[in-house]
Amino acid sequence: MDFGLSQDQEMLCDAISRTLADTCPLDHVRECAEGSVPFSDNVRSALGEIGIWGMMVPEQHDGLGMTMLDAAAVAEQLGYAVAPVPFIGAHVLAPLALAQGGSEELKAHWLPRIAKGEAQIAVAIAETVEIRDRAGVDFDGAKLDGTALFALDFLEADAFLVADTAGRMHFVAGDAAGLEKVALKTIDRTRSVGELRFSGVAGEALADDGGATVRRLRDAGRVLLAADSLGAGQAMIEKAVDYAGQREQFGRVIGSFQAVKHVCAEMAARHEPCRSLVWYAAHAFDATPDEASLVACHAKSHTGEVHRFVARTSTEVHGGMGFTDLLGLHFWFKRIGFDRQVLGSPEAVRAEAAALQGWTQVA
Repeated sequence: MDFGLSQDQEMLCDAISRTLADTCPLDHVRECAEGSVPFSDNVRSALGEIGIWGMMVPEQHDGLGMTMLDAAAVAEQLGYAVAPVPFIGAHVLAPLALAQGGSEELKAHWLPRIAKGEAQIAVAIAETVEIRDRAGVDFDGAKLDGTALFALDFLEADAFLVADTAGRMHFVAGDAAGLEKVALKTIDRTRSVGELRFSGVAGEALADDGGATVRRLRDAGRVLLAADSLGAGQAMIEKAVDYAGQREQFGRVIGSFQAVKHVCAEMAARHEPCRSLVWYAAHAFDATPDEASLVACHAKSHTGEVHRFVARTSTEVHGGMGFTDLLGLHFWFKRIGFDRQVLGSPEAVRAEAAALQGWTQVA
């Protein structure tokens, strides 16, 4: 079977790559990371002209109705440029949740606004993977109480989609009474996460489907985090190779030394197979949903391990300069670190994959 991106998907990647090259240089990423809000209005506006904000919104709600493989291709480009824009939560998970479990009123009001880039909905499902001490949201049939951590695309969100401890999703307005919002700092300053504290908060429960919507969101999030790492890892490999071809030591470029050649080759050898793994996981999300959870686990856990190695090794190839803010390698390093941990570390996700295959019992 000849499996790869279609011509349209390659054109989409090329358009996004050129747009980010023009609007998202490293100096701009640094400015956003040092500001109070890590998102770039310029980059958001430029990407909005391509139409990616509505790519996962169904066509009947003014979106493009594209596939998870399309979204993964976009996520890879965003990771390559460490683009400071909301995407995974606000423009993939949120429209997926509303399209699958939202009422007709919610869909009609919010999906067209998401497609036009006029609304941003943060998504909090971290507790469906692992629950921190004193975290988790309870639903008593009318109100929400508890705490949800690591809501994705938190800052500037107009509303929130939150999973309760039973695995049901709830839509909560950003100005709901009893809702406290706390921005969280992570190692990755190019993205925004937050903590939501609920005290008798009224929300609109999405369809009670036995947790099917949450599972789909978790699978999608893991695939996109893996794709983001794929792009960030590619950027770090290219930077290491370029630096090795310019930096001189003992009268020779360091790329001519066998030890440096070998580590650069090992980075590429570990990184490249991840591409087909991520692409297949994204393809399976739509084409073979029965295996989507398992292959999403494989993609998330494997890229998390591989790109931690790539991030560390690329930094080491740069020597002492690699640890400085001047080169900015840390933006990709930290983005890979964020991708590795959110929605399950490699260890946690592999344990889940083992349970899905019947090798172990779920704890």
